[in-house]
Amino acid sequence: QVQLVESGGGLVQAGGSLRLSCAASGRTTSLYAMGWFRQAPGKDREFVTAISWLENATYHKDTVKGRFIIDRDSGKDTVYLQMNSLQPEDTAVYYCAAGRTMSLGITDTGAWWYWGQGTQVTVSS
Repeated sequence: QVQLVESGGGLVQAGGSLRLSCAASGRTTSLYAMGWFRQAPGKDREFVTAISWLENATYHKDTVKGRFIIDRDSGKDTVYLQMNSLQPEDTAVYYCAAGRTMSLGITDTGAWWYWGQGTQVTVSS
C-alpha cells in the first residue's frame, strides 16, 4: 500500500507561480514513476506531467511545456510540480499519481496505481 499526500495549492493571479508537493509513504520501493493530473469542473481528468526514474525521463502535456517543471527528491520520496506563468485555464484540482507506468500509456488515468486526494489550484484574471 502506498499513500500520497499533495500540498501547495491555492489562489494565485494570472502570471504567478505555485509549487505543489506530493509526498509518498508506505511501500515506495514499488514505485517507478510519479506524475500529476488535473481536473477542471465539468471536465475529464487530464494528464499534466510525469517523471520516471526507472527510465530517467520526464513527460509533459504540450500546453504546459516551458511553464511547468516536475522534479523528484528521492531522499524524501517526494515529487514537486513548479508551475510558472499560470493562466486561468490552469484552474483545476491537481492530483498526484504513482505507479510503475512506462512511457506507453502514461497519459491514461487507468495506468496508474495510486492517487492523492487532490489540491485546488485557482488562477484569477
